[in-house]
Amino acid sequence: MEEQYKISDPRVLKAVAHPLRVRLLGLLRGDGPATASELARKVGESSGSTSYHLRELFKYGFIEEDDERRDGRERRWRARHRYTSWDAAALSGSEQGREALRIIHLRQAEMVGRVMAEYDQAAWPEEWAEAAGMSDHLLTLPPAALREFKEKAGELLRDLAARHAGDPAARKVHVWLGAVPRAAQEEES
Repeated sequence: MEEQYKISDPRVLKAVAHPLRVRLLGLLRGDGPATASELARKVGESSGSTSYHLRELFKYGFIEEDDERRDGRERRWRARHRYTSWDAAALSGSEQGREALRIIHLRQAEMVGRVMAEYDQAAWPEEWAEAAGMSDHLLTLPPAALREFKEKAGELLRDLAARHAGDPAARKVHVWLGAVPRAAQEEES
């Protein structure tokens, strides 16, 4: 699996920003290869619908057939990349790019909401309940400091994953990094 898929075309970003495609790609990345029928059961859709959206993800290079674990009756799909990235500054140079960025950011926020709604703290042991959760901070930073934060947070996460690989207590966890400047009217009030 390749590390990342860096998108520069707003049409490609908009294609993956479809709500069901985002979920399907996330499942293939998080749970591994699957058929359209298996994914349909997980997301509560028809296999025809998931098949169509999987073909779209394939068309734009996000997934590929998994020839190693081929199912005789149905295609088995796998993600081609660990994550997707894009150059927001370059994409924001066009109306189509700004629209694609707006849509993908909304999909990301929807996914965070869905995961947090499904998280039941009572179902986890105390050490997980203490470690999990969300926080927010309102800071005054220049763009360079925010960029440094994102880079260092990414480095720290990769280091922690490598150091704790194979730990029997380890589980897949959702980690989100997001930061946007506050709107000017919010600053004035």
